[in-house]
Amino acid sequence: QVQLEESGGGLVQAGGSLRLSCAASGRIFGVNVMGWYRQAPGEQRELVASITTKGSTKYSDSVKGRFTVSRDNAKNTVYLQMNSLKPEDTAVYFCNVILYSGSYWGQGTQVTVSS
Repeated sequence: QVQLEESGGGLVQAGGSLRLSCAASGRIFGVNVMGWYRQAPGEQRELVASITTKGSTKYSDSVKGRFTVSRDNAKNTVYLQMNSLKPEDTAVYFCNVILYSGSYWGQGTQVTVSS
């Protein structure tokens, strides 16, 4: 079993910052890609950012230059630093980890940006 524990969501004013964390535990073998997705009400889940074991990153165009994804391989933890937040960033953010055994999701953490 694999468990993902997310933290760091909350309510922030536009222009503010938040930092999300996601720690993976359990049968963690061959962690390949860790990342963050988000889903706003009535919308499909979309990739926000991801990072490979070697540190290669990918970002959605809507967050480039504002969000930074990073990871601590020793702790099996991925972070998402979110700066210059906008109301359109409001969503439930989900951590995702891809292992040899499959893809796993966190329970989601709410991020709300007020205007």
